[in-house]
Amino acid sequence: MITIIAGTNRPNAVSLEIAKLYSQILNNRKVNNQIVDLGKLPNDFTASALYENAGKNDGFNLLRNSMAASDKFVFVVPEYNGSFPGVLKAFIDGLQFPDTFKNKKAALVGLSAGIQGAGIALSHMTDILNYCGTHVLAVKPKLMTIGNHLKDGVLSDLYQQLLEEQAEAFIAF
Repeated sequence: MITIIAGTNRPNAVSLEIAKLYSQILNNRKVNNQIVDLGKLPNDFTASALYENAGKNDGFNLLRNSMAASDKFVFVVPEYNGSFPGVLKAFIDGLQFPDTFKNKKAALVGLSAGIQGAGIALSHMTDILNYCGTHVLAVKPKLMTIGNHLKDGVLSDLYQQLLEEQAEAFIAF
């Protein structure tokens, strides 16, 4: 099972659109996958599901268990303030450490409105996942100026090709 994480809880986020497109790429290859939408996190999860409250929030536990059961992860990572959204870090902090990620595999896709393509955010995510014992695929598409390449749920040919190539590499990884 590959779990695709839409890395923000911002309403109407492009991250979720890209996660859905990635899911379709995997479906076309008959690869079992699911999407975790951080927009569906319980509103109070940082107070009711982390640290001493781990395991006490039923809504968060569904996501926590889903992540723990996965073998591979695709993180769709938007660039926020030169890194990635804090909600993504809080989500990771609420997962079972180190079991959720240890000796598992991850792929990263960066998104930005500007020209960075979330390169620094992907570096930060790689560091965190490596710390958790995760093997991170070296192929990391950086989808810069995403607004110019995503129209009505369709990616430009170049960006679609980048995701297709990463998915192929990740399936074999």
